[in-house]
Amino acid sequence: MKKILVVLLFVSLFINAQAQQDKARAYIENYKEIAIAEMQRTGVPAAITLAQGLVESGCGEGDLCKRSNNHFGIKCKVDWTGDKVYHDDDQKNECFRSYPSVVESYKDHSDFLKTREVYSFLFQIDPTDYTEWAKGLKKAGYATEKNYPQNLIKVINEYNLNQYSILGLDKNYVPNLAAFQTKADTDSSIIAQNKAPEKDTVVVEFYDKKPNEASVINDNKVIKSKVFYKQRQEDSVTIINPNIKEDNNVKTVKTPYPVGTFTINNVKVIYVQEGTSLLSIASKYDISLGKLLEYNDLEEIDITPTDQLIFLEKKQSKGSLETHVVKENENLYSICQIEGIKLEKVLEYNKLKRNSIVKVGDTLHLRPTIATSSTK
Repeated sequence: MKKILVVLLFVSLFINAQAQQDKARAYIENYKEIAIAEMQRTGVPAAITLAQGLVESGCGEGDLCKRSNNHFGIKCKVDWTGDKVYHDDDQKNECFRSYPSVVESYKDHSDFLKTREVYSFLFQIDPTDYTEWAKGLKKAGYATEKNYPQNLIKVINEYNLNQYSILGLDKNYVPNLAAFQTKADTDSSIIAQNKAPEKDTVVVEFYDKKPNEASVINDNKVIKSKVFYKQRQEDSVTIINPNIKEDNNVKTVKTPYPVGTFTINNVKVIYVQEGTSLLSIASKYDISLGKLLEYNDLEEIDITPTDQLIFLEKKQSKGSLETHVVKENENLYSICQIEGIKLEKVLEYNKLKRNSIVKVGDTLHLRPTIATSSTK
């Protein structure tokens, strides 16, 4: 009889464990694209976001999560002006943030980490180094639980979540967010409302913040324009300008990167169009023109010759990845900008000269190898 009970207990535990794993995998499948998009927007590793979501929300089935769409256990804090719910945690009846959708919860989690000084050191850590990120979150006081880092690391390893951080570093990967159009986005997006855009309107079709005001350089003129954001479906910016006479005043410009400041390899950068004044960028971001040229491995020029990335800080000496495989239309300079690494270091690591030509399919080292290290 005892043997039968032991067997039944073992089977029951196995079934429960399997059910929990199935819930976790379903959660990951549901929200991995949001996590990747948030990583590309703010730099918070997708693996960390998913692991925290899994742990804090109980695979999306926790009471707080169901009541408030709060997947990360973020409490109200003094600066919170949104909806609130009350939930027993470290103390009874504590105030927690409430969101209209899961997407808003994911966005707020990213912004919570990105904008608070106490977490700023995390963004100096390699985004694929989830162990140090997990320990750093505990050190910064995100959670009081003693084994919080170990729990995150265990979940990341068990479900191979780091693969999503690696995807987030791929500049050519566009998260599929079509299923996560939020009510706020729907209400504010002129595309979702099927309204004809107003003149001097810029419609930015990628996953970002709520509508705001932005300056858009077009035909060498700065136009103050309303900007509407919706889920990333196509990497394009549609500029409506009455001074442009093409396709009913609509001009579409391909833009593979976010609008405004973002980060590559933990370094601040912007993406600008051909003909943009470097002096105006330097002035806007309070950087000397000489420093801006130095940060971007550029000679004495004032106007960008192509659409390109412009770094606002000194690039890193090492890449976030070990190597880069050369793609069509890439050269040494563009690869260094794409990876956020100093040109002189890529030349050093690969024993190349500044005028060296790379071919499609070539593999470039973005970090020192045994061979390059031994030559020093």
